[in-house]
Amino acid sequence: MFSLNRLTCFIAVAEELHFGRAAERLHMTQPPLSRQIQQLENEVGVQLIDRTSRSVTLTAAGVAFLPDARRIVHLAEGAVLTVRRVPTGDLGTVTVGFTGASAHAVLPQLLEKAREELPDVKIVLREMVSAVQMESLAIGDIDLGLARPPLNRPGIASRPVLHESFVAALPAAHPLAQQEKLTIEEFDDQAIVMYSPVDARYFHELLISTFTVVGVTPRYVQYVTQVHTMLVLVRSGIGMALVPESARTMQPEGVVFRPIDTTPKRPVELHAAWRPDNDNPALHRFMSDVLPTREWS
Repeated sequence: MFSLNRLTCFIAVAEELHFGRAAERLHMTQPPLSRQIQQLENEVGVQLIDRTSRSVTLTAAGVAFLPDARRIVHLAEGAVLTVRRVPTGDLGTVTVGFTGASAHAVLPQLLEKAREELPDVKIVLREMVSAVQMESLAIGDIDLGLARPPLNRPGIASRPVLHESFVAALPAAHPLAQQEKLTIEEFDDQAIVMYSPVDARYFHELLISTFTVVGVTPRYVQYVTQVHTMLVLVRSGIGMALVPESARTMQPEGVVFRPIDTTPKRPVELHAAWRPDNDNPALHRFMSDVLPTREWS
């Protein structure tokens, strides 16, 4: 099979139609250039260049072969450049696990910044609850997780990327919806849509703690996993809910949001989690160039 060097020599002669100029362009002398052309013609089995003492022209076979020769050289050069970009993290794939709520909290900003900083890195998104993210990180199915604490699994590193407040979500017709701001005490004996103690354990335990500290006892009318499902039930009028502030971006019809004081003020955390031994260069670039260096609030 012919080499890229011989194809490069052929292209130079075909474009210059002069061995002297082609040799000068390639920073070589004419004899080795002529040998390269002869060897290429022997390999393809046809004459490609018609050379006389007065002129150099392409044969019909040479004319037909020139576009393919250019394409092969171009593809080879492109492949080399592509391969060289992979170890730097400029090119590659990062698989990101995320919870449904984090899709509204940080995912839009992350994807926008990734497009700006790493336009040739493909981001593959997988929605999964935090516990499943930890399993997927452990076996290498995802590179990065956007999950809720606690994330105390051996071999997994994490750092917070977001703290946000709770807001009250109420049916538009609810009497408390007329107030500009609510207190936790006003949730006492109110019908509440609650987070599942199994599949949304982080939010469940956080709210239990929030209510217990101030001695509030709501009436839990439904248990659900996802925030958007919770808002659908609030809209139906069966009760109120406490949701992360980022849930405001869903803008569900028939649901109003009201600020509410809690201690601490921004108790809802979201962490980035990864395996330190993951050798994916694109992940390291994503961590350094896309993830925030400080927490969003």
